[in-house]
Amino acid sequence: MALYDSFGRSINYLRLSVTDRCNLRCMYCMPAAGMPSIQHSDVLSYEELLRVAEAAVAIGVEKIRVTGGEPLVRKGIIPFLERLAVIPGLKRLVLTTNGILLPEMAAELRCAGVESLNISLDSFRPDTFSSITRGGDVQQVLKGIIAAEKAGFKLIKINVVVMRGVNDDEVAEFAALTIDKPYRVRFIEYMPTLRDDKWKQRTMAGEELLELLSRRFTLRPVKKENMDGPASYYQIDGAAGMIGVITPVSCHFCGECNRIRVTSSGVAKGCLFSTESRDLKPAIRTGDDQAIRDALRFVVNDKPEHHDIAKQVRHHPVLPMSQVGG
Repeated sequence: MALYDSFGRSINYLRLSVTDRCNLRCMYCMPAAGMPSIQHSDVLSYEELLRVAEAAVAIGVEKIRVTGGEPLVRKGIIPFLERLAVIPGLKRLVLTTNGILLPEMAAELRCAGVESLNISLDSFRPDTFSSITRGGDVQQVLKGIIAAEKAGFKLIKINVVVMRGVNDDEVAEFAALTIDKPYRVRFIEYMPTLRDDKWKQRTMAGEELLELLSRRFTLRPVKKENMDGPASYYQIDGAAGMIGVITPVSCHFCGECNRIRVTSSGVAKGCLFSTESRDLKPAIRTGDDQAIRDALRFVVNDKPEHHDIAKQVRHHPVLPMSQVGG
């Protein structure tokens, strides 16, 4: 069953958050003091999350990405992933992580049926990484990437939020990872999700980033696959992997957006930056699966044509990524 929004976009991808909690405090994700945790009673149980996933697949979703916060900090995540992986009609189960717990959990994730991983890594330098994440250990993430390889993950995506004056001088080093390894290194524009008045000084546009890379490497465009996310992909001549560029600010990919998201508290959104949302909990907690499907269809139909985050940065609410699924 194909699922389309009111603008004719095919919606086949659900980002499903299982927790708002995280073991890092990344500077672009949440304020330095962190965020008040969602009340335990408001967080969906695994049974409830599974019902949301089943409803989404029933109306046409083919790919689910499990997110957080940091999904691996939630107890019982492996059995839950095992149940997600066998939903009839689901073609891809993938997961986003900061990598801190991957050294111990990579093999279990692969055995549970997770197909690929997105791993956040914004710097190779211990001091810079610690500053960005407010205390994280980059060696844990690097060990996690190695563990994911050993566990048999064929597709490992490394997400780098590029910030001018912070880590932009490491861009070429990150790109060079793809020469010998089949990684997809994806460079993401810094977004003003926390209503940062200095965000424009930090944001490096995708076009500028590609120009910087082209001074060192010969890049050729690569065609996207059907269920790929928002990245535009390129390959260094002769490289084993690919480079991706994600441009939510400088060049909207809204016209190709194929996703909806559900937070760990059961709030469904058609766009990360939209103020419109739908609370699924009433339908979930009355046991009405048809009502869940109908609510998700409503979110799809209500999905905006595009966002205006760059124009409205002073007016949009603070958007802690840990609470909306990253």
